[in-house]
Parts: sequence; C-alpha cells; structure tokens
Amino acid sequence: MTKPLPDDANLTGTLLAAMPVMTDPRFARALIYVCAHSADGAMGLVVNNVSDELSFSAVIGQLGIKGKALPKGIPVHLGGPVEGGRGFVLHSPDYAHESTLAIDDDFALTATVDILHAIADGKGPRRLVFALGYAGWSPGQLDQEIQQNGWLVVPADEDLVYGVEPALKWTRALGRLGIDPSLLSSTAGHA
Repeated sequence: MTKPLPDDANLTGTLLAAMPVMTDPRFARALIYVCAHSADGAMGLVVNNVSDELSFSAVIGQLGIKGKALPKGIPVHLGGPVEGGRGFVLHSPDYAHESTLAIDDDFALTATVDILHAIADGKGPRRLVFALGYAGWSPGQLDQEIQQNGWLVVPADEDLVYGVEPALKWTRALGRLGIDPSLLSSTAGHA
C-alpha cells in the first residue's frame, strides 16, 4: 500500500527519484530509500543499482558466515558512495534486533552482522534489500538538491522497494507520480 508523503520536511521513509539533471553518474536514474532525514543530515540506500560482480553468498562467505538455509538470489545493491565496504539491510519489520532501526510500520534497517547470520539460517526478514554503502547528505544538502530539481520525492511502499525488478524501479516510481520519464528534460529551470 502506498503511503502519503509526509506533511513536514522530514523525508524519512520516502523514496527519492533522481531527475535527469543529476550529473553525478553514481546517481543517474537512482531510486533511493531515505532511512533517516533530520536537521543533522540524511542517509539513504540506492535500491535499484545491483552489482554485476558481487553475490550475497560471496559476501557472507568472505565474512565466514555459514548457514543452514541460505536463500538464493539475494542481489547485492550498491547502496551509495559512502562506506562502500559496509553492509546495510533494509527490511520488513518482522525481523528485529537490538541494533535494528525501525523506520516505520513497513521498513526497518539493520547494519550489523547479526542480520546476515539470521538470513543465512533462514531466520531473517521476509523481505529485504542488501546494500553495500549508502548515500549521505550533510545538514540541509538534500533539501537544497530537491529545491534545485535534483530529486523527486515519491511515496515508498514495499512492492516498489522489494518487489519490482531493480532496472524498472525508477520508471515505476515516476509512474506513481503520473510522470512519463521520456518527457523529462535534462535541463533545470524555474518558472
């Protein structure tokens, strides 16, 4: 179920869809789930950029994690350019650990190895996005980028974050706003 956008300036729990004017190649056509947004800055995970070179089983194997029920087909997302070697799991709230950050009724974030052990043992969350690295913004930076037409804010929902093929997420997110991506301009302007 799609949730309405927040009434205030706190974008925690929403998605950011990169506009064509986004010149940073790491964020071209990116769809980012905002895990935290406050006066101290913002943090999010790119949920539509999957690594062609890394597999989940290889990552947990490098950590020495062995599991009884290792799920197949968990993609490794490139969550953003900050701390690219650190793992983050955006997941359904049916898994909770003392280090889990409950974002809202549908999403939680865990960034400790405990969740990787739980996933490998078949005791992890029902739905998840595993990402290496994150996107971060200093205080006021994200708000400024939105005002400069760098991002569109999209209501988040489980199906879009977890259920859609990563290559289709950006287009689907824009479609939820009633926007045809082919009609977007790569030059910014103000009326």
